[in-house]
Amino acid sequence: MNYEELLEAKNNGRLSPARQPIGEYYRMKVDGKYRGLVDIRQEMNDNIVFCEAIKAECERNNTLVNPHQLHFTPVMANGDVSQLEIEAGTYLSFEQLLSDSPAVVASKDFIDNTLRSLIDITDYLHSQGIRHFCYSPKTVFARKGDNNVMLLSHGSFYQNLSDLREFYQEDCDFVAPEVLNNGTIDERCDVYSIGKFMLTLFEKADMPLEYKQVLKRATSEAPEDRYNQPSDMLKALGQKRSTMKSAITLIVAIVIGLICVGVYFELFPETHPVEFVKPAPRQPIDDLIDEGFSLEELDVANGDSVTDEEMDEQARLEYQAKAEAIFRKKFEKEADRILSKIYNSNYMNSSEKKFMAESQETIKELMELQQTLGEEASLTPERSQLLASEIIERISNEKKKALTNQNKQQ
Repeated sequence: MNYEELLEAKNNGRLSPARQPIGEYYRMKVDGKYRGLVDIRQEMNDNIVFCEAIKAECERNNTLVNPHQLHFTPVMANGDVSQLEIEAGTYLSFEQLLSDSPAVVASKDFIDNTLRSLIDITDYLHSQGIRHFCYSPKTVFARKGDNNVMLLSHGSFYQNLSDLREFYQEDCDFVAPEVLNNGTIDERCDVYSIGKFMLTLFEKADMPLEYKQVLKRATSEAPEDRYNQPSDMLKALGQKRSTMKSAITLIVAIVIGLICVGVYFELFPETHPVEFVKPAPRQPIDDLIDEGFSLEELDVANGDSVTDEEMDEQARLEYQAKAEAIFRKKFEKEADRILSKIYNSNYMNSSEKKFMAESQETIKELMELQQTLGEEASLTPERSQLLASEIIERISNEKKKALTNQNKQQ
């Protein structure tokens, strides 16, 4: 008797059980082959609204064409849908997949592919006027073999039920608050639920910084604080990864520069007491900011942000130039202060351990500064990264040159 046969005997012939809001999914041998079935919750068939809703979903299910959509055939009893026969294939809930193979989350691209698949099917459903509402480890399936994401039944068919908390039961934590509280229903409901589902994957894996930031916003209690569309989550993830790559490049450049300065100092055998180097004078930049000017003055009188449609091309370019000037001025001042912590003689003569620790802390501080000031100036992450890199490179070169000149004078 193999493993599946043992489980089958233990569970009265039912394999891979997974509770769904509409009933219980399981696999059972039918005519010598295993088929997926869903037994509709018996108590729900006493609810007229539910009965009409599941009939409507069964009719609509056949029209949905997406590689991540499971199809099913209803089995009728006394005029009601008593069971669903799932299309051929072996499907496991993510709850069982993670229980049986917890290491799967460490597989290359597993988490990224899962998110892309969820967003692909969700965008498709939204184009059809359907919302899923509840992405939980029980309601999201994986096809055995390739772990392709599959969805079965969708919550928007049942949103007129009087007690949605009873409908979703233990999966309520994965449903947006406004769905349960009869609030405004839109795409942001699914953004919330996808975010909650993705967080469960990271219970068995380390969460990268970019995912922490994206999922934190996606799972905000207030809908207005979330992404407007599921696809916006992928865009944000890509932008934050781009920022991280730029930061890594910046780290490498600074570390190489510091090492070169350190090697240069090693060429001088005599040591002399030195003082901290005064910050090198900064290269003057075009002062595009009038005295007393601030970003708030760029907003229109009613408090709404100025948009491209509300200004002609010349005004837009002027706005962009002033915003960049504000960013440059603020970032240059703070970057000079931050880089002065490591570009001084005392620091360059310190231990390697202290060298690495301070360098990492400096890079982190510069990244946070760039992101904060970029958002304040309404610049894109790519533009603020470019401006920040130029400023950091220039200030670093000035400070290395100052250190070299000081050493020659000694």
